[in-house]
Amino acid sequence: MFRRTVIAVAALSICSLPALAATEYWVVKSATTNKCQVVSKKPDGKKFMEVGPIAHKNKKEAMAAMKSAAECK
Repeated sequence: MFRRTVIAVAALSICSLPALAATEYWVVKSATTNKCQVVSKKPDGKKFMEVGPIAHKNKKEAMAAMKSAAECK
């Protein structure tokens, strides 16, 4: 019984690792300085405003989106 429990916990841990490691990046514009930047935390809408409707899978994609965004030029 103990062995089955250990195997089940190990299998569950291995399957959930990709979900825990997923990081998203947002292009945001500062409300005070009006400068754009890439952040890894979803903006709150007060200090930083989200530019574009989506989160990006990696920082490289977010940087490319920031360079092409009309709000950031």
